[in-house]
Amino acid sequence: MGIVDFLSELFGGKGKGRTIDELARRLKYKPENLRAVKPSYHEFEIPKRSGGKRKICAPDKELKALQRVILKRLIGHLKAHPAATGFERGRSIVGNASAHMGKAVVLRMDIKDFFPSTPAKRVRDYFRAIGWNREATDVLVRLLTWKGGLPQGAPTSPRLSNLVNHRLDARLDALAKSRGAVYTRYADDITFSFDQDDSQRITKVKHLAGMIIRDEGYSIHTRKKVSIRRKHQCQLVTGLVVNSRVNLPRYTRRRLRAVEHHAATNRPSTLTPAQLAGWRSFASMVDKQRGTVLENREVMKSPRPLGEGQG
Repeated sequence: MGIVDFLSELFGGKGKGRTIDELARRLKYKPENLRAVKPSYHEFEIPKRSGGKRKICAPDKELKALQRVILKRLIGHLKAHPAATGFERGRSIVGNASAHMGKAVVLRMDIKDFFPSTPAKRVRDYFRAIGWNREATDVLVRLLTWKGGLPQGAPTSPRLSNLVNHRLDARLDALAKSRGAVYTRYADDITFSFDQDDSQRITKVKHLAGMIIRDEGYSIHTRKKVSIRRKHQCQLVTGLVVNSRVNLPRYTRRRLRAVEHHAATNRPSTLTPAQLAGWRSFASMVDKQRGTVLENREVMKSPRPLGEGQG
């Protein structure tokens, strides 16, 4: 019996567990209103930065409002694995990248169609495992999944993707630690980094990680080759350079300087004022959070000051 089956039997088997009345109380809805909601989504595509199209499933106004309530009052406080850095309070792409700063080798791989490939069954197993009975779980699955997976566009999907993939993160983190590596996951972006350039060890981690990812029901993006970058190459993690310190890529910094110069001299620019403002804000956030991460590291490394009773 697997851990999910065991917990489900312990907390939610045979119809036992927290009821839809308890769910309604926590969400401040009436049970009959939860049962009556008919999920509806608007589906459309947007271009990916890397090319191709990304399918978005946007919930209707009523469902989106309810999903936000579920996020705030039900799943927002639940714990994900520490290696999951995306969509988590107090974590960011800067923190995710900083974990791999100054490493000899950075190994990256990308999960294909991450949200829709996260099955509704896994969501069902999760809610049963944490103590909701069958009816409450059925309602939650109906409200939070679409066409058998997590809808990319629902406010609850990012958080749920971390909660229901605790086992994936635990397995990949254990693999990393057993091979002297560091592991993080930011949504579908998986990263391992190594202090030493040991080709045999890196190849082994790459192979075993692929097996674990497939065993958890996902596939690695076939159009994107697995990236292995060494110190003499540009090491990118969630779009940020991590070779010596976390920063925007050089070509991005050069482009922004050129755009700033064009703006200052009233020349045509490739970015609108709103886009430029967004980039300025992003660059400022990277600088600020990079400093915070480095300060926290120094605090962790520094010896604790002597206090009363110490000596």
